[in-house]
Amino acid sequence: MALRTPRTLRGRLALMALATSALWIAVLTTVFNLALDQRLHEQAADVLRTRTEAVAATVDVRPDGRLVVREPTEDGALDAGVWIFQGARMVEKPPGAPAALDGQAQQLAGSREAFADAQGPDPWRLYSFPLDAPAVRGHAPTQAGTVVSAVSLDPYRNTAETALVGSIALAVLLLATFYLLTRLAVRRALRPVAAMSEQATRWSAAGAPERFGSEGRPTELAAFATSLDALLDRLAAVLRHEQQQAAELSHELRTPLSRITAETDWLIARPRSEQQTADSLETIAGAAAGMQQICESLLSEVRTRNTQTPGRCRFPELGYHLARLSAAQDAGRAPAVTVVTDGTLAGGTSPGVDIGVSQEVAERILIPLLDNARRYAARSITIGCVPRDSGVTVYVADDGPGVPEAFAASLFEPGRRAHPRDGHDGAGLGLALARRLARAAGGDIELDTAAPGARFEVTLPAG
Repeated sequence: MALRTPRTLRGRLALMALATSALWIAVLTTVFNLALDQRLHEQAADVLRTRTEAVAATVDVRPDGRLVVREPTEDGALDAGVWIFQGARMVEKPPGAPAALDGQAQQLAGSREAFADAQGPDPWRLYSFPLDAPAVRGHAPTQAGTVVSAVSLDPYRNTAETALVGSIALAVLLLATFYLLTRLAVRRALRPVAAMSEQATRWSAAGAPERFGSEGRPTELAAFATSLDALLDRLAAVLRHEQQQAAELSHELRTPLSRITAETDWLIARPRSEQQTADSLETIAGAAAGMQQICESLLSEVRTRNTQTPGRCRFPELGYHLARLSAAQDAGRAPAVTVVTDGTLAGGTSPGVDIGVSQEVAERILIPLLDNARRYAARSITIGCVPRDSGVTVYVADDGPGVPEAFAASLFEPGRRAHPRDGHDGAGLGLALARRLARAAGGDIELDTAAPGARFEVTLPAG
């Protein structure tokens, strides 16, 4: 069955720490046991050399090559596992030595210093030491015999196996202890994070103004608290935005809805003439169209805010389309709309500019500006486009009285009108909706206070 990755961060951190610790402990355990095995082999070799040299010291080699073995008192320790050969002939052998071990010792007879291992149920290691005859004048010393000693490797093997089992058991115990301590430490370390997350959830749901702050916290938690505070600020801004949007929608729809209600009540109160009925129906249709425009503007702002592909349109085609809409809305009474495409006016407009929003969104942004210009223009309205390094600027200018200086600061606030009793419909939401939609599309709307009349500049992304 495949191992599943723990779902909790505590489990993942503990598992990662366990895996890292297991790797290092495995490496250390392996190195320790290899070093111990090497050391035990070296100790066995030292024992063999010491015993063989001690036995060789009790053997005299005569000039004629004969060996004379002196028998020291209590030489049982020396006789155990020792063979003495004169040439290939065995002079002395340990009592009770296995035949296989005798054969292995016989193979080492006559050789110089050498080690050999005898494999079997009981492993042994053997060592041969040469016995040289005294040198004769003019001749090099010759080897007269050989002392072979053997030692059982069972004690060393048992020691190595015991050390291996003990080191493995210690490694498992260390890993289990380390894993439990790591989980406890991680749980304690993450407890403030869990508490902060729960608080953030409660605060964001209730729109509470509390924030965590980074003062007095560890570096990691300070960064986490800063991120959570930023998230809470964004959520609070979204809540305020939604509340403001609902209030603005209710405020703006109230006027046309009241007009529809009044006209409907007036129609059904008593019989009307055909002309009066037609005028009332026209008024109701206009109010309904205004309500539809408001709803579509708000929906366009939401769609633009959530989309990643805002679309594209082209100027001057957009300007010509808006001019036709303006002429159709107030046929014969609307000021003349001029679309600037030859760069003769301020800004040096060049023909054919791509704008990085769809034509529908561009219209939703520019129509309130055009409506405002149509209300206050004396004779003419100008729609132009200026390409910039950072985007595109589309402006709507009129030759009217302009925006009062005292009102310019609150021009884009919802429900504000410079002249509430000027006889025009609306609740002062058009410019606020236009700016919101422009900002949702990655741009903005500003009033050029230095220009004559009223000139609104809309910055939008380039297409």
